[in-house]
This record gives sequence, structure tokens and C-alpha cells, in this order.
Amino acid sequence: MTQAVLEARGLVKTFGHVVGLAGVDLTLYPGEVLAIIGDNGAGKSTLIKCLSGALRPDAGEMVLDGTPVSFSSTQEARDAGIETVYQTLAVAPALDIASNLFLAREVRRRGILGTVFRMLDTSGMRKQAKQHIDDLGISTLQNINQAVETLSGGQRQAVAVARAAAFGGKVVILDEPTAALGVRESGQVLKLVRDLRARGLGVILISHNMPNVFEVADRIQIQRLGRSAGVITPTSHTPAEAVAIMTGATTIDQVRDAHQTTPTG
Repeated sequence: MTQAVLEARGLVKTFGHVVGLAGVDLTLYPGEVLAIIGDNGAGKSTLIKCLSGALRPDAGEMVLDGTPVSFSSTQEARDAGIETVYQTLAVAPALDIASNLFLAREVRRRGILGTVFRMLDTSGMRKQAKQHIDDLGISTLQNINQAVETLSGGQRQAVAVARAAAFGGKVVILDEPTAALGVRESGQVLKLVRDLRARGLGVILISHNMPNVFEVADRIQIQRLGRSAGVITPTSHTPAEAVAIMTGATTIDQVRDAHQTTPTG
């Protein structure tokens, strides 16, 4: 059995009297896309913030590659190999594509120019950025020196995903990556998600878009009221059933019982 790359066990997070997470488990395997769906207030954002180091859970544990971990910052999570692309993207519009890929990870020149004068290896970063873009097959980003503010929404998303792919050694978390994108640009982002999976990374996809989720996810974890309502797959359940479980109209057990009592012929 393949070892999980990331596990969460019994995560609890409260904000005063508001319960964000009420004992949530999660298991992510290498080379897998795990989608997390749920209504507003289901705990999706709180969960990914705990996984990415933006929040510390009040209880429970996280395990990365078989080793218990506890992050006090997003930088610690990044250093451990977990990259997160938030819905806000966190790109620097005035900087070019290459500079955005190496944001907060700038490479300095060798020797005295880098150590004393702290000069950046701009040409080296541009070369590496171009290689990362090419490796991911992102054909929409041709000019690595282009300012991000001149890019479309889909292209900006591609930059953010490319940055996560370049430095996310184990896990990439994507928060609503196709929100506000057209059909064509959404398709390009979903291709990137598949490429990340093909490279052996574990991918967590948070999305409200059911067609997108059922198109690329291997498994789908349904969050409801701060808890996990169950895990399904695109082959075991329909989008309508997923939404019904998500909204509380039915439960995963009721759907399973209905499947078992439905005549096949």
C-alpha cells in the first residue's frame, strides 16, 4: 500500500464559540488529486490554512511522509514541501513572470557580488523560470520578462501554479484555481493540475465547480459544518449526489443504501 504523503488526524480549530473544524481527518497520496468540496462555513478554508501553516490547529495532528509535523508559519510548511496557491494568488503585478516565480526565493549572484553586494542572479532566475514553465507545458506564457499585470486571469493563475509546482516538493494546495476564469482558461488550469499529478505530487483542490472537480479529482472529500461528511469518487457518485451530501439533503450512507437497493437490470 502506498504511504500517504500528507495526513490530518482529528484536526480541531475553534474561533471563540465558532467551530471551524470539529475533528477532521484527511489522507492524500502521492500522484493524486484530492478535491475538497463544501458549502460556505463547511471548514474548507480553515482546513487548508491548518495544512499550509497559516493556522495552528487546537488539537489533532498532521503527518507528512510518515513524520509528524507542526507548522508555526506558511514558510515552515513551504520549507517542508507544501505549497499553497490561494484564491487571491499573491502575485506581484508590477514584477515580471520570472521575478514572481522566485518571489521570496530570490537567487543571488555567486561570489562577492552576491554575498557582499547582494546582487541577484537575474539571468539565472529567468533561465530557470523558463525551464519550469516549459516543463509544465504552459504555452500561454511565452515571454518570461512580461509583467504579470499585463496577463489575463488564467495566465496569472498559471504563474501562481507554476511557482507552486517549482518549489512544492511534495504537496500543492490549490484554492478555487478556476474561479472567475472562462471555459478555455479553466481548461488550461485543469491541465496544469493533471501535470502536477503526473509528476507525482499530491494535489489538494478546493473548488465549488462540480464539473471541474469530477473531471480531475481521484477522490472527493465532502466537508459539512466543520466535519468530513465522507469521501467519494467520481465513479462512485454523481455530482448531484455530491451536492446533496454537501448540503445535508442526504448522507453518504443513505446514498450507498440507495445504490445497493437500486435494480441493475
